[in-house]
Amino acid sequence: MCTLHPEEEAHLAAMALSPSPRTLDSSRPSTPTPCSLFDVCWDDVLIPQVAVYLTLKDLFNLRCCSRTAKKFAEAAMEKRQELHLSGNNSSNIEDGFRVLARCCRRLEVLHLACCRWLTDDLLLPLLANNKQRLVAVNLNECINITALSLQPIIVECKELRVLKLSKCQWLTTGAVDALTLHQSKLVEFDISYCGAIGERCLIIFFRRLNNLTVLSLANTPSVTDQVLIQIGNYCRELEHINLIGCAAISDYGVHALTQSCPLLQSLMVQRCPQVTERVLAPLRGRVHIDRPGMSYNLPAMQHHRLFLQV
Repeated sequence: MCTLHPEEEAHLAAMALSPSPRTLDSSRPSTPTPCSLFDVCWDDVLIPQVAVYLTLKDLFNLRCCSRTAKKFAEAAMEKRQELHLSGNNSSNIEDGFRVLARCCRRLEVLHLACCRWLTDDLLLPLLANNKQRLVAVNLNECINITALSLQPIIVECKELRVLKLSKCQWLTTGAVDALTLHQSKLVEFDISYCGAIGERCLIIFFRRLNNLTVLSLANTPSVTDQVLIQIGNYCRELEHINLIGCAAISDYGVHALTQSCPLLQSLMVQRCPQVTERVLAPLRGRVHIDRPGMSYNLPAMQHHRLFLQV
């Protein structure tokens, strides 16, 4: 059944109440009633077939044309499933975001990386209206929000699968503990450059992420061999891992990880001084490694085989 928008209902009611030209004067030729684009059914035609091709800029420009255009643009925003504003720091973006926070009700993907203007007061209303549907949230380098904004994401976004929090110095051990309790279905997780999280917290956290496929821990000081062992034991579906700058890990932890994750496709270990070719050489050809290989003589290769057997 076709569902009419309130604007359409009002238009049809006005047409029904207006007298027919033949009733007024049957001798005068009838003139067609003028119609506009907005007379077409919004929910069944205009929004799913037209508005989906309009950018946010287009919708905001349309919103300025008339009252009907404003209502149509906001109705289209309400049904929008993705919001991409990463790196957008233009003037007056806060005002536009307030409109989006009020109108958007069906977001599944939210990308706000590097939005320096973003604050808790701006983000929380948007999360409140979309928490039931969100699948992916990217808050990388959002430096002006706090763990308060993360609370509804952790507790109420039951469909969450992707969470990116790189360079979020406000991410604390307590927040990760809360993630451990409420979010066990993540498939992609990024906490690169988050120095406030402890080793024990990470060890407990990764015990619950059995579906994880993409993980970034670059430049996270608390990542140790013990953390890698836990990742290998519990995250058997892992395909890509970024360990760049994790100076505390060694061949021992990397070997344990790669032996336990048969689906691993890429391993990034630049600036990890304790990770050597003893463990990387046997992986080359099967796993993409971001460090170039080195040539070895026969005694060295025999030493590598002995290391792996141990």
